[in-house]
Amino acid sequence: MQIDIEFNSGAQLPMDAIPELARLAEDHGFGCAWGGEANNKDPTVMLSAVAAVTSRMKIGSAVYHMLGRTPVTLALQAVGLDELSQGRFLLGLGSSNPTIARWHGVTMDHPLGRVEEYLDIVQRAMRGEKLDFSGKYFTTHAFKMAFQTGTTRIPAYLAAFGPKMTRLAGRISDGVLINMANPNEIRRIAGEVRAGAMEAGKLPEAIEIICKIRCSIADRHEVAREALSHALTYYALADYYRDLFGRMGFAPEVEAMRSAWKTGGFHAARQLITDRLFEGLPLVAATSAREVVEQIKPYADAGATRIILPYVAASDDVVGELKSFINYWTPATTGLVQ
Repeated sequence: MQIDIEFNSGAQLPMDAIPELARLAEDHGFGCAWGGEANNKDPTVMLSAVAAVTSRMKIGSAVYHMLGRTPVTLALQAVGLDELSQGRFLLGLGSSNPTIARWHGVTMDHPLGRVEEYLDIVQRAMRGEKLDFSGKYFTTHAFKMAFQTGTTRIPAYLAAFGPKMTRLAGRISDGVLINMANPNEIRRIAGEVRAGAMEAGKLPEAIEIICKIRCSIADRHEVAREALSHALTYYALADYYRDLFGRMGFAPEVEAMRSAWKTGGFHAARQLITDRLFEGLPLVAATSAREVVEQIKPYADAGATRIILPYVAASDDVVGELKSFINYWTPATTGLVQ
């Protein structure tokens, strides 16, 4: 069981604070610093800064979206980050979603077929192969990196929670990155991913099950919950998380929030968050880091091999809060970090 951290999931941190926070996180035993991609600050810039000031902690994308760049471009970025970090890069890739597709002015369709071809090209390019690939969705011809790639293979993980994508993750990648799923859903996803691995002749126990648990700490639980409620509302309103929330038994709450959003906007939807919904999702509103430790244990029991903790500040002192949070985490105090 490994505890990781994610920087800037909500674009709250100033970029120039990242190097100091990264050094602190490494000193306190975090296994990997992850950065995600949406309309937040660029993860490649951030991960480069982390790689430059650390020597042991891994760096990872959770996740890059395939609609944001060509597979060749992603391969070039991946091997660059891996070289800069001296072999510490973990590549997390997602099939994207309709919202991000609109941002880039492209079409979001056939995610299974697209992500399979995309990752195939990326993995071949990262190995230094000369590419002559003609697929249904992607093509690239006569491309080969003009330099020697690293001798170690870069692990690749797929973001997934649907039954088909999770099976695909087990077949073609090193594991799965899971967002907004509770322990029961983690168990289901882990089973699907490992079944996919077995179909591909791989050892299921070698597959990584990586999940995110957002957390916030304040003097009062309601203040920490208020900070986390914005992220919960965002996902509840997203079409591409509707099925996931429904599988976890929260369809009534989600539909009520969506109705309120259509008539009254985001704040009206946020006001309808119930205790049952909040407590049933990977959101930890705490008054101490020790509470966070206790509340993430069920995810380890459900099969998570890595837990990413994106911290959400409950005050305007974003950097100060995150420093305090990182300072708590040591192997001795948590009993979870390897």
